[in-house]
Amino acid sequence: MIVHRATKCFAAGRLFLLVFLCLTAVTVQAAQVSAKTGGLLIGIEPEHNIFDQIERYRHLAGYLSDQLGLKIRLTIMSRYGEVIKRFKSRQLDGAFLSSFTAALGIKEFQLEPVASPVNLAGKSTSRGYIFVRRDSGIKTVEDMRGKSFVFVDPATTEGYLFPMAFLRRHGVQNQDKFFSRCWFSGSHASALFAVLDGRADIGAAKDTVFNKQITSDPSIKSELRIIAKSPPVPEVTLCLRDDIPAGLRRRIRSVLLNMGNTARGRQVLKKFAALRFIKANDSDFALISNMAQEAGITMSDYK
Repeated sequence: MIVHRATKCFAAGRLFLLVFLCLTAVTVQAAQVSAKTGGLLIGIEPEHNIFDQIERYRHLAGYLSDQLGLKIRLTIMSRYGEVIKRFKSRQLDGAFLSSFTAALGIKEFQLEPVASPVNLAGKSTSRGYIFVRRDSGIKTVEDMRGKSFVFVDPATTEGYLFPMAFLRRHGVQNQDKFFSRCWFSGSHASALFAVLDGRADIGAAKDTVFNKQITSDPSIKSELRIIAKSPPVPEVTLCLRDDIPAGLRRRIRSVLLNMGNTARGRQVLKKFAALRFIKANDSDFALISNMAQEAGITMSDYK
């Protein structure tokens, strides 16, 4: 009996020591990264009003900083494609990326997709919409000939990649010749309002932004008609450089996935307008590569 108890105590002691060593290693890695770089610099894409974006993410950055013992700093991009340039020049340690830039980053820089937020509607995905004004008379792709089309940014799935794939599927091989004008608005909300205001005949944007605007102003729903919808794709994913220590990357994922288990974590999730975070994987972005191929875009040398 005494031997049995001693064995159990020894085993428990070994387990405690192992856990302690693992936590110590992560803490040391975090301290090393912080001492070397002043913390981790995480990018944010310009999906909404930049002041709203910073306000939303700063609570999350503060929570991560406290949990990791490592300063998490934020920087907002001027446009979607800027994030790829920043990774190329090694000026970012990670970023919250939309699906297309995440897929590009995974392919070009071996970024690791860590976690994705689940929004208040219970979804971690979004869809692309192609839409027109109801009074435009546009119902088919052929009706779009000679009209103007507003995209969001050449580095967005919902606002460019999906509509390009959709148009090619319906026989449009050269959008510059098919449309009277094509241009980029820079944000999903701007694309929506460009169509509403009559500055463009056709637009593309993500459903979450589209639906948010309808919630704010229900009259928008009666003014716009949705022509096509894309398959669901990951809306936002935190991706990290692969040269960040693996233990630290695992710790960051663990903190995000377990936010709902602490009172402060739940408060931060509420301010972030999310229910929880879920684990992200490379396979989540396979659809993006297929869509790019259909759109005639080669991701390996996409500028």
